[in-house]
Amino acid sequence: MIPETHLEVLRRLYERLSQSDVTWAVTGSLGFALQGVPVEVHDIDIQTDREGAYEIERLFSEFVVEPVRFKESERIKSHFGALMIDGVRVEIMGDIQKKVNDKWEEPVDVKRYRRFVEVEGMKIPVLDLEYEYQAYLKLGRVDKAGMLRRFLEKEGCT
Repeated sequence: MIPETHLEVLRRLYERLSQSDVTWAVTGSLGFALQGVPVEVHDIDIQTDREGAYEIERLFSEFVVEPVRFKESERIKSHFGALMIDGVRVEIMGDIQKKVNDKWEEPVDVKRYRRFVEVEGMKIPVLDLEYEYQAYLKLGRVDKAGMLRRFLEKEGCT
């Protein structure tokens, strides 16, 4: 179940982003929930490209709590920032790259993996669950990957 506050924040994101040229998609728990996966939603994760991350930061400048900057960890790197809108944390990730077998993959092409779901009259871009499953596997997050695999099998998507 998606909290009403998250849907309200999603609407605010959708209204501004649909008027821009930013290529974006909801990922993480909200992306899963929007596609029917029974998960608890805590925040909103937005995936985009490098330029999109900085444009989202500009479009929502009054809500920035963590300015977008390049961040790198052991297994993932991106242009990362965060917003706080009505008490909901919104994480922005641009040009995400995953390290697989000690090599950095090319940045994720959001357009290639996104699909649209309709919710409350909005056509929300989300990342395809099969793509999400593969991404979590590559990151070694086997619990999340297993949960997605079970959902996909139950829904007859595999």
